[in-house]
Amino acid sequence: MKNLIEKYGSPLYIYDENVIINQINKLKNAVSYRNVLFCYAMKANSNLTLLETIKYQGLGIDCVSQGELILALKAGFSPSTIRFTPTFSSTEEISYAIAAGVQISIDNLQILEWLVEKHPEQPIGLRINPSVMAGAYEKTSVGHAKAKFGIGLEHLPYLEQLIINSGLKVNGLHIHSGSDILEISQFMEAVEVLLKVAPNFKNLEYIDLGSGFKVPYFDGDKETNIDAFGSLISARFIAFCSDYGKELKLIFEPGKYLVSEAGRFLVTCTGIKVNGGITFAGVDSGFNHLIRPMFYGAFHSIQNLTNPNGPLVSYDIVGNICETDTFASHRAVAEIRLGDILCFNNAGAYCYSMASSYNSRPRPAEVYLRSNGDDQIIRRRETIDDIIAFQVGLR
Repeated sequence: MKNLIEKYGSPLYIYDENVIINQINKLKNAVSYRNVLFCYAMKANSNLTLLETIKYQGLGIDCVSQGELILALKAGFSPSTIRFTPTFSSTEEISYAIAAGVQISIDNLQILEWLVEKHPEQPIGLRINPSVMAGAYEKTSVGHAKAKFGIGLEHLPYLEQLIINSGLKVNGLHIHSGSDILEISQFMEAVEVLLKVAPNFKNLEYIDLGSGFKVPYFDGDKETNIDAFGSLISARFIAFCSDYGKELKLIFEPGKYLVSEAGRFLVTCTGIKVNGGITFAGVDSGFNHLIRPMFYGAFHSIQNLTNPNGPLVSYDIVGNICETDTFASHRAVAEIRLGDILCFNNAGAYCYSMASSYNSRPRPAEVYLRSNGDDQIIRRRETIDDIIAFQVGLR
């Protein structure tokens, strides 16, 4: 992989198409329920080339903003396979999604009241907050009672009355409990909440269970047993549909699960120094390019590609941003020297898509490793001229 740095420069994001396809096939093979649609949660990584691969594999797509919706349409997804699941989006964005003909999921009673007035014939889905704490980290648990997402269970009586009074057409229900859900029991707890609520809505066409499946972050790390989950949820949903009286579409919204392990982030060591007994290895990037360790406390395994067999040394691996900017603390890595290339794994999800040009440091390029072995630039490296170009009013 070092040759790609020589070819495309540093720092550099790299994605492996074969890994994405393999993850898709694992999900497809795990769920035996026949009327199922996997919709990629594109906020994880919205590069158009990745979206194209995912579309060709027969998946739909989940969008959370007007910009993402525009990208999904540009990538060639049919409106019938696009889900729009925003939170606190403006009525202008929602009107745009209605005009585009995509399925909308709403999690705000005020927006529902606006829809009754402005778009009374529009079928909509409802995102329900199941009041379940799920996932490995508080910031990525989004289905607990105090989260901003979803309509709380305490509002269901008002919601049901609104539907009766207005004739609001509710064609689906949606939950998403969190990220990195390892225990199947946690996932199923939220599912059971939704399936208990569902019979109150008589004209459903689909149930959307979100995603949040955990991927491994290092050798020997645990991951969601997707085969066991697929078997359990298929049997449970078949029984639910029998009780409901008709077969509904079952939807999942995998994001990180599909692309996280496909990504690598390559950086170059810019210096080594010791302060207070800590050996710091500085690199030519920072949390402007990979924010997850600082923002979520996320773990990314790190290899020294240049000196893989060197003696293990404990480092704090830090960035070049003028802030506390730590990728890893007290991490044992093969000895790092000035100019060595380091590889951060699990860099396919919520990495470039959350990047910025903070400190006026341009964003990296992105490269795709095609399934036939070819490498392809899929986003050029940002330049300082790009950053300046958006600024106006200069004398």
